[in-house]
Amino acid sequence: VWEQYRPARDETLIDQSRRRVELHVPDGQPDILQQVEHGVLQLVAQFDAVGHAIHGIVEPDVAQYTHLGDAASKTDGLIYDPALQPGQQAGGRSGDPDDRWAFTSKSSALNYGSIAALAAASRVLKDFRDPLAERSLAIAERVWAEEQSHAPDTFRHGNTTGGPLEVEQFTAAVELLITTRKPVYAAQVQSLWTQLDDPSGGALRTALRALPFMPAAFRSELETAARRWQADADETARANPYGVPIGTGGWAGSGQVIDYGLTAHALHQAFPDIVDGQGLMRAVDFIHGTHPGSDVSLVSGVGTVSKEVAYGSNRADFSYIAGGVVPGVLIIKPDFPENKEDWPFLWGENEYVINLGPSYIELMNAAEASQAAAR
Repeated sequence: VWEQYRPARDETLIDQSRRRVELHVPDGQPDILQQVEHGVLQLVAQFDAVGHAIHGIVEPDVAQYTHLGDAASKTDGLIYDPALQPGQQAGGRSGDPDDRWAFTSKSSALNYGSIAALAAASRVLKDFRDPLAERSLAIAERVWAEEQSHAPDTFRHGNTTGGPLEVEQFTAAVELLITTRKPVYAAQVQSLWTQLDDPSGGALRTALRALPFMPAAFRSELETAARRWQADADETARANPYGVPIGTGGWAGSGQVIDYGLTAHALHQAFPDIVDGQGLMRAVDFIHGTHPGSDVSLVSGVGTVSKEVAYGSNRADFSYIAGGVVPGVLIIKPDFPENKEDWPFLWGENEYVINLGPSYIELMNAAEASQAAAR
């Protein structure tokens, strides 16, 4: 998003050294760069602590997991020391075992995903946090070399260990290529692309970003993929009145719709004679209320009527957090569209999904740029 659109919005004060955040207090720095910095600091800390990306940092018990009060009161903010009695505090330590647990099983897919994130972040943080940018790239290249030296660690657990190994590896190769321009990564991009099984969505957008750094023949391969995607998109547009893919699984499909819109836009930019790009605005319309079941916007605080009861940190108040994006309309078989307006605890309909936030930001920046170009 930063590299394409440069959103300079500054509405938050963030002081990493003091661990202080104040909403609605500008601090002279783009919020999106500070968000990137925050994530990179966590990833770098994982590699420093255990040598690889880890797949979870979560509550130590069910009581804390289901905690419904102020999130800041979940822990005492002190390091647990078993030598102390419960309730006892001394020297910045506490006898209460309320610290988060880190799950440190190694997964190559997760490592490659983190390589991609660090390589991309190193570009974004350049001239903003130069030492962190340099360290991010150094870790990304070192871990790539380490992963390439052995058979992959294939441990998987739910959605915590990255996507398919070959997709994560391809994404890492692309981000390293864009950042370093090294031929070794271009060769990996070409090799890994041929291994992907019918690439679409995020993998296809990733491949498009590699185009300026690849031989001309690579464009021909992507053109074939673009034609295949457009054929599928034409079928999708005929399948329902909304012209976007509507998932029918156990989790509603806002993410799938946003992914569709972003892919339509990216392919239109690269191959305007093949992909018309109209899927972008159909996705925007769907997310904001043009969907089955109701006309409620699935982004809290955005739209005339939007989600005002959702599963976030204030879920016990049956309230919402402005800007949160929910999965949305769940199709209950065979054909009943449901999105509860009075019950936040259905995750598959009403949970604020962290990665949908930045995806929505990218979608709206793309829509704004598209509309500006059309004027």
